[in-house]
Amino acid sequence: MFEDSTFESSGSINKANKSKYWMMVTFITNGSILVLLILIPLIYPEALPKTMMLTVLTAPPPPPPPPPPPPPPEIVHVVKVQSEMMNNQLVAPTKIPKDIKVMAEKEAPPSQGFGVAGMEGLGGSSNGVPGAFGASTGPVVKAAVPKKVNISGGVAQGLLLQKTIPTYPPIAKAARVSGTVVLQATISKTGTIENLKVLSGPAMLQGAATDAVRSWRYRPYLLNGEPVEVDTTVNVVFSLGG
Repeated sequence: MFEDSTFESSGSINKANKSKYWMMVTFITNGSILVLLILIPLIYPEALPKTMMLTVLTAPPPPPPPPPPPPPPEIVHVVKVQSEMMNNQLVAPTKIPKDIKVMAEKEAPPSQGFGVAGMEGLGGSSNGVPGAFGASTGPVVKAAVPKKVNISGGVAQGLLLQKTIPTYPPIAKAARVSGTVVLQATISKTGTIENLKVLSGPAMLQGAATDAVRSWRYRPYLLNGEPVEVDTTVNVVFSLGG
């Protein structure tokens, strides 16, 4: 009987030793796995998934700042003073302006008295009607006549009295040169040509045109009945066909 109890106690001791052994093995194995899981990312960081690391390590951008508040609207006070007509009656304005400007009336021109016919005669005086509806005896204002005016070539052509035909230069005719020489001239009060100068035209023909136009004579140009000097242009045409 004592032997049986000894056997049972030894078997239970063996079972307890085996369970402690397996427990230590399991603890060591789990600890090794845990240490490996911690050390592998530290030794080999490229082994970690990049997408997950970027998601975890990248901080989200900060939110945009709020927009500034809009400026307060400007308040404009408009005071309108206007008189209204109601039933053909003038109504006073509801608001009276602070500044009231007084407009000074212009002095009226002195009245021209009219006498009664028969009181001072039909001849009239300073206070009566001069004559019988007669004209005023005031001074007559006459516009000053300008010293010189500009007229067109067509108007000057109508004033021409004496025209000398220019001589065609033989050298220009031999060279078959033709054209129009434009001259600027001043017609004096007596109708003679002054201040003659060439504006344009062939050089071979300018001398002949100037010599001919210098001897032209014009009728004086009258302005308000008085002769005045005029500036105009003269066109002298040279044509090989005559």
